[in-house]
Amino acid sequence: MPDMKRRRMRRLGSGALAVAVTAALAGCGMTIPSDVEGTLDAVTGGVLEVGVTPNPPYVDTSDEQPTGSEVDLVTSFADSVGATLEWTEGSEQTLVGLLEAGEIDLVIGGLTDDTPWSERAALTRAYAQAEQADGSSKGLVMLAPMGENAFLSALERHLDAETAGRS
Repeated sequence: MPDMKRRRMRRLGSGALAVAVTAALAGCGMTIPSDVEGTLDAVTGGVLEVGVTPNPPYVDTSDEQPTGSEVDLVTSFADSVGATLEWTEGSEQTLVGLLEAGEIDLVIGGLTDDTPWSERAALTRAYAQAEQADGSSKGLVMLAPMGENAFLSALERHLDAETAGRS
C-alpha cells in the first residue's frame, strides 16, 4: 500500500511540474508554434518574398507578373497577413538555396510531396492533388524555411481554407 501512495504522489508531483513549466513558458510570452527566424512576424504587414519556378498552370512567368493557381493562393495569403509580394524567378535549386539563406520566404512552382528538397526545406501539407502523365496523382506542396513553424502553420491554415471542397 505505501508503494501505491508513493506512485500516486509522484504522478501528482509530475503533473504539478508540467503545469508550472507551461505557466512559466506562457508567462515568458512564448507561443507555439514559433519561428526560429521570425518569418511570420516579418512578413505580417511587411514583404513576403516568394521564389517562383515556372510550371503552368500552377506558376506561369511568361507575363510581367507571375500568374497561376499557386500565385493566386500566395497572393490571397499575403493579403490575409497584410503583406506585399516580391517575386524572384529561378530554378528549384537556386530558389531552395535562397530559401536556406533567408533571402526568400517561400518557394512555389507545382512542387509535389515527393520533392527532393524535403531535407533542405519544410514542406506544407499537400493542399491539392496533381494528376501525373501516368494517371497517378501526387500532392501539391509549397516550400518554406526549416524551423519557421508559425509561418508554416499560418500558411497551411490559409491553404486549407482556400482549397476546402476542391478536388
